[in-house]
Amino acid sequence: MVRYRRNLLPGGTFFFTVTLDDRRSSALVDHVHKLRGAFRMTRADRPFTIDAIVVLPDHLHVIMTLPDNDADFPGRWRRIKSSFTHQLAASGAPISRNHRGEFSLWQRRFWEHTIRDDADFERCADYIHYNPVKHGLVASPIDWPYSSLHRYVREGLLPLDWGGSGEIAGTFGERED
Repeated sequence: MVRYRRNLLPGGTFFFTVTLDDRRSSALVDHVHKLRGAFRMTRADRPFTIDAIVVLPDHLHVIMTLPDNDADFPGRWRRIKSSFTHQLAASGAPISRNHRGEFSLWQRRFWEHTIRDDADFERCADYIHYNPVKHGLVASPIDWPYSSLHRYVREGLLPLDWGGSGEIAGTFGERED
């Protein structure tokens, strides 16, 4: 079995891609309020900062910063995924199970990248905010409702028409379909 090496850096800032098992699903946007609840519940018990986020139908991208003395992002993702899954199941949403009887809503792993510097952070945040356009969901990033781009615009970090034209290059751990 392959052992994945995670960069468990206390207080680190990380870019994540987390994906549903069924890439045709729209469960994340269909139940975005439950996903927000899963993040809130996890943050209440295991603090972290969401620096940038976009929620798409079948996957999400997040830049997350951990507290100075804490490096356990795998535990946070386990908790977020589990909470969301159990909220969906409790609401009666159909969720398939694997051969062991476990819910199989999420892909078992996630992709992670340690943010190295301000330029790396900006590149990753730009990728996050442009991702709905890349996937053909909207014509302009500001049109996608499930994005921290709206906060960036409100705080004056980016203009309202940011990303209206042009393209952000690169991929960050997602499969090219």
